Amino acid sequence: MNSNRVFQVTLIISALVHTGFIVTNPHFAPLLKNPKKDVQVEITYVKKPEQKFIPQINKENLLSQKDFLSKIPDKITVEKKLPPPFIDKDEFFKKNRQSVMEKELLSRPELPKTEAVAFHKKVTMPPVGLEKANNPSYISYYQLVREKIRRAAYQNYIRTEIGEVYLSFVIGRDGGLKDVRLISERSSSSKYLQDISLNSVGVAAPFPVFPKELDYPELSFNVEISFEVE
Repeated sequence: MNSNRVFQVTLIISALVHTGFIVTNPHFAPLLKNPKKDVQVEITYVKKPEQKFIPQINKENLLSQKDFLSKIPDKITVEKKLPPPFIDKDEFFKKNRQSVMEKELLSRPELPKTEAVAFHKKVTMPPVGLEKANNPSYISYYQLVREKIRRAAYQNYIRTEIGEVYLSFVIGRDGGLKDVRLISERSSSSKYLQDISLNSVGVAAPFPVFPKELDYPELSFNVEISFEVE
């Protein structure tokens, strides 16, 4: 019991000593004073008025009212423009076409005048070597071949040169032309007639297929083409 009382007394003395130390120490003085109260500050924002841009006017360049009025004419006239005259489109394009055609005709070079020569041509093919042939099928087939060549030669003959051309050629069983030769010693010396005669045989081919009576792989024929002008 005595120990407890001693502890309480000691605790009270310690508290009093510390309190006196804090009060007498200048470092702890601000903590013991009353704290200052917060002061409310009111802030007011003032809007700055906008400044409008005012252009600087050079008074020296301005005209006075009298000068301005003096430059206005007493009378103002308005020119009246008449509408364009009516244009007929069909007539306009017709005249343009005529002028273009006239220019083209004038610009074309003049061609030399040639005299047209009218003539009546005649192409014949007299039979050759039939006097020795005794097979009717061969004679009939030979006539078909001759007629095809004569028609081709008649279409190719466009000049007035005359003469005869002798040819020898070979036809296969299927009617195809295998060989054609010019017999120059029995033909005219005209190169034109020789060329169209050889060309006519080639144009006339292929020929008809051999009939059954002509049981040969190929046959040779001789023809003479005569060119005449009436």
